[in-house]
Amino acid sequence: MHIVIMGCGRVGSTLAHTLVDLGHTVAVIDQDPEAFRRLRGSVSKYAVRGVGHDREVLQSAGIDRAGAFAAVSNGDNSNIIAARVAREAFGVENVVARIYDPRRAEVYQRLGIPTVATVRWTADAFLRRMVPGDDQLAAGPEWQDASGTLAMNEVPLPPGWSGGRVGELEEAASARVVYLARRGRIVLAATGDRLEEGDVLHVVGYGRDPVALPERQAGPPEAPDDETGRG
Repeated sequence: MHIVIMGCGRVGSTLAHTLVDLGHTVAVIDQDPEAFRRLRGSVSKYAVRGVGHDREVLQSAGIDRAGAFAAVSNGDNSNIIAARVAREAFGVENVVARIYDPRRAEVYQRLGIPTVATVRWTADAFLRRMVPGDDQLAAGPEWQDASGTLAMNEVPLPPGWSGGRVGELEEAASARVVYLARRGRIVLAATGDRLEEGDVLHVVGYGRDPVALPERQAGPPEAPDDETGRG
């Protein structure tokens, strides 16, 4: 695949090198020729100087044959304009824009432009860990897809579920447990896994609202899987 990247800062140059290593071709656009010094020799020959939303500049970068476009400059307006030009004028299917203002990110996501609001996401991740249990900080999703259809939340194991199975909790909550944190380890969740006291679940559900996991009244313990019941 040919991929066009607007912005040759640390993110743009890292993307370019990674994509080339994966076997793709890239072209990197930036207004500052000094920025291209971040590119190693095999990648720097595809550098294009200019404004990333200018059609002639985009055509010089091969936008007509591009399968993807990433706008990762340090300007929100430039990124979103370039992303819209790539999608609407040139029909690039996979387009993503980095946005620093999270309020703008939500607006553009509703317009169908996937965005990555790096500053807000990083700040939220720090705040959740510095002030655990704060309801206001926990109100927003840990992650959500570009359309807002799915959201992932970090949720402590609700009362009554210790000893229960992941699949039972998923069915009760109408959500999917992606992974859980247990005694300092990250564990991929399988439907048959037993839940343990102190587990922190990372749960994906529909919509932007936080996923609410139901409490469960403690019942009689289930017999172990290999127990026959015979004396």
